[in-house]
Amino acid sequence: MTAELTETTRDGWGPKRSKTISWYEPGPSTAKGLAMPGVDYLRAMVAGELPPPPIAGLMEFDLVEAEVGRVVFTCRPDESAYNPIGAIHGGLVCTLLDSVAGCALHSALPQGKGYTSVEIKVNYLKAVRLTSGLLTATGTVVKSGARVGFTEGTVTDESGTLVATASSTLLIFDL
Repeated sequence: MTAELTETTRDGWGPKRSKTISWYEPGPSTAKGLAMPGVDYLRAMVAGELPPPPIAGLMEFDLVEAEVGRVVFTCRPDESAYNPIGAIHGGLVCTLLDSVAGCALHSALPQGKGYTSVEIKVNYLKAVRLTSGLLTATGTVVKSGARVGFTEGTVTDESGTLVATASSTLLIFDL
């Protein structure tokens, strides 16, 4: 991803910026990953053997750890995720939590099983700004059944302060 400073055409608006995002076409790596147990698929992404999904580049997510029942992502949001009051939009934090919640469950699934979010409940505890630094999100499995999984997620800022939590219910199905 690159960010550029360009001339502004509106008085008082400040410099215009742009963001370029690139990703790998997801079909081939998805096919490879779905032929593996969930934790192996996630570990292949951590190791750089498979590319991250396109949303990772868009949202500045990095999958940094994967073990059965637990994953860790980092995220360094930029000002392109700011809302009108000068904070990182809660939707980015919710997407980060949804991602770690889902991937935590995926890490516990065998090859041939998939999942989708049924619901997520997010608690925002502190505003996230550029000064919050690197965010770390951890997802853990609370319980994984044959048809439904329950997970939790937390997000901390660079100082280790908890900024958001989530609980999630996910549907498990055959691929």
